[in-house]
Amino acid sequence: MLDQSDFARARRHMVETQIALRGIRSEPVLEAMREVPREDFVEEGFEEFAYEDSPLPIGEGQSISQPMIVALMIEAAEIGPGDRVLEVGAGSGYAAAVISRIAERVYAIERHASLGERARQRFERLGYDNIELAVGDGTLGWPEQQAFNAILVAAGSPDVPQALKRQLAIGGRLVIPVGVQDGGQSLLKVVRRSETSFEDKDLGPVAFVPLIGEQGWADARSVLKDPAIPGI
Repeated sequence: MLDQSDFARARRHMVETQIALRGIRSEPVLEAMREVPREDFVEEGFEEFAYEDSPLPIGEGQSISQPMIVALMIEAAEIGPGDRVLEVGAGSGYAAAVISRIAERVYAIERHASLGERARQRFERLGYDNIELAVGDGTLGWPEQQAFNAILVAAGSPDVPQALKRQLAIGGRLVIPVGVQDGGQSLLKVVRRSETSFEDKDLGPVAFVPLIGEQGWADARSVLKDPAIPGI
């Protein structure tokens, strides 16, 4: 069984080899990922694999994203001190924890109550008291807490939910996977330039679980039944 010093060495090695060497330059992102213990955010029994370059199961058919993807999304969102950030699809809470080491306040939404409760317990145990978590439909955002300087979505949507775009502050950044799960998803960065204008940038191909909700997919099976997807 690995001890805390082993995990700390593995964490530093992960940041240097999987993240920094692959192009992540934001020192706040790198430092936050050096700090947050990923082994505390994986399923029991998977701790020894916490710093491998891969996603890991967390229950409810969901997974914790590979470290590079977490770093890429946070860097793309240009999160800084003083920012209010919304994370949709909190899962185990790992990305929210990393964001919380940079931003002033994090609002996280998780669809599965069991995952949300475990994430809350982790935040409390680690002393991350600038994260607020709710269980609900993340495609609708968190209207009571808008406007957000950044929104990150950890699941693939058929398109960008309008509710999330409306909850961005002017100049705010939304990072979200859009498209179908098997080979058709792209990571988009959407910047709100004014009340009515948005600028999109394609950051490249990704693979995420479906974003389920009123402004996402109806359910996981609907991704496979969408008539707009050729060959289905």
